[in-house]
Amino acid sequence: MEIVLVGVNHRTAPIEVRERVAFTAEQARRAATELRSRGILEESLVLSTCNRSELYGVPPEAAQDSAASLSDFMISFHAVRPEEVNGSIYRFLDRDAVRHLFRVAAGLDSMMIGEAEILGQVREAYRAAHEWGATGPVLNRMFQGALEVGKRVRAETELGTRPVSVASAGVKLAERIFGKLGARTALVLGAGEMSDQVVSQLRDRGISRLLLANRSAEKAQNLAACFGGEVVPWDSVAAALAGPDIVVSSVAAENVLTQSMVEKAMAARGNRALFLIDLGVPRNVDPRTADLYNVYLYNVDDLTQIVQQNRKAREDQIPRAESIIDEHVAKFLAWQAGVESVALLEALRHKLRRERADFLREHGAALEQFAPGERQRVEALFDELLERVVLDRAERLRADRHLRRKIQNLEALRDLFGLPREKP
Repeated sequence: MEIVLVGVNHRTAPIEVRERVAFTAEQARRAATELRSRGILEESLVLSTCNRSELYGVPPEAAQDSAASLSDFMISFHAVRPEEVNGSIYRFLDRDAVRHLFRVAAGLDSMMIGEAEILGQVREAYRAAHEWGATGPVLNRMFQGALEVGKRVRAETELGTRPVSVASAGVKLAERIFGKLGARTALVLGAGEMSDQVVSQLRDRGISRLLLANRSAEKAQNLAACFGGEVVPWDSVAAALAGPDIVVSSVAAENVLTQSMVEKAMAARGNRALFLIDLGVPRNVDPRTADLYNVYLYNVDDLTQIVQQNRKAREDQIPRAESIIDEHVAKFLAWQAGVESVALLEALRHKLRRERADFLREHGAALEQFAPGERQRVEALFDELLERVVLDRAERLRADRHLRRKIQNLEALRDLFGLPREKP
């Protein structure tokens, strides 16, 4: 029941390397199948995201030996040269592998601490591997535990509740002003990377209507096609300000929105609340528009300050998240020890019964003085004693989680009693 993990992530490898060893859904299925058919693993699961590619498994032999085989498999599967990934591949065994997965599911191993997407990616990787029949009792228990950890961390801490990107912070502020965005309209000026992030956030938050404007109409149309928005001609932006609840500007120009433009728009909209997010450098929106009634203006510096505060607040939640992880790692290890120790006791039971039979044969002459019925009674008493010694302990292990946690180094017990490492 040993566990092995090998992988690369954003901490150990640049994006050029991560791209080379990433798995598509079909590749993940093929890899999981090959790992088992080649006898490298008995259970297997591939977790591949933009920031990590990891192979989890239960090997037929010692995990220490299989880690090297698993690393070689990842290299050969993607046809990369070993020197390209030297120093990038990490290996974790048993407890460390379990802890790593639980930290991944909790969002503590992400590029952005507390990100919510990773839990869904772990869930999908497990669902797929389970459907393929690639997982077994160990990985099933391990990944179910990871999903429980992720849910608890999100429910019991604020690790993922505070936005830590400028785009998400701006949209979160919009929700504070308007509540849910399902009935709201947003106008995004610009079609660069920052605009793309904002549009993605708005769509994720359920914005009802999305208007897009850019000096290059083609770029605006491309962004609209990706996110289901409507294109507003650049020369119609001033008139368009009368409609939306949220206006986001990320354009490489000054005074895209002047105080006069916003003032006229507020009059046309009956002074209905207007939330302006200025992500431009230099600033796109005249700072004096913040003085207008019912206009809320935030620029890059404002949002960056919020992001820094949120990042610190997330970091303050890490100890609580780690304590949840510790709790679940202990639960998994107790389960693992219980299964292994019960199996060990079963092996011991078989061995003692064989030794009982050998003992009775060796002392057959001494037993001749007993009648057949008495000899059978002696043998039955031997069996009852063995059952009491072994099975009673097995029941205690099944029932007492704290006792299972105390059991360590089962291999030493196997060696002490001369028990085989394979299942009896």
